[in-house]
Amino acid sequence: MLKLSFYGQACFAVTHKDTVLIFDPYLSANPAKAIMPCQIHPDYIFVTHGHQDHIGDTVELAADGHAVVITTAEIGRFLASQAEGIKVEPMHIGGAWRFPFGTVKITPALHGAGVPGGVACGFLISLEEITIYFAGDTALFSDMKLIGRHRKIDYALLPIGDRFTMGPEDAAEAAALLDARKVVPMHYNGSAHTMQDPQYFAKLVAQCCDSEVIIMLPGETINLV
Repeated sequence: MLKLSFYGQACFAVTHKDTVLIFDPYLSANPAKAIMPCQIHPDYIFVTHGHQDHIGDTVELAADGHAVVITTAEIGRFLASQAEGIKVEPMHIGGAWRFPFGTVKITPALHGAGVPGGVACGFLISLEEITIYFAGDTALFSDMKLIGRHRKIDYALLPIGDRFTMGPEDAAEAAALLDARKVVPMHYNGSAHTMQDPQYFAKLVAQCCDSEVIIMLPGETINLV
């Protein structure tokens, strides 16, 4: 069974059989305080870009050599320079690779990289019969339609916080372009600059497409079906 856990901001974990994938592991400094680094032992860590609320506790989680970091080449080099023993599987925009748990494709994200020479990214991940699109921090862009056309998306995780990413209106348009079966809003209400009403976002999505919006609270886990 596949499970999705939300830990606040843009941090999610996917449990796939005995494998744990964590995305943008902002844990110890996360205002949600949903989980601490010592409470989770991921096998793979996905990092979309180099801002602190996304790199988060990656170095601590990966320093023992158990967790493998999947990210862009520039972020990978930066992380590997922070501590010995960090294992990185570098990828880049448009590239795909088969891992033991499933297939990963790196998608564009319109946002700052957080490290010199880098770019922000998102992830399109297929595990068994479920495909998850983790958009990362991004603005709306029209090629999201191509992402949804390339592979039927079951769950799209989209930022709605505005100011630094898409706001609810643009994120609803993104949901329509992606044509995802279900949409989970993220990256909101973590600071005074990103306060949003997820119910408003759900209303906008209902007006423009057939995607079902699932609003998760920090610390909540759902089954992916």
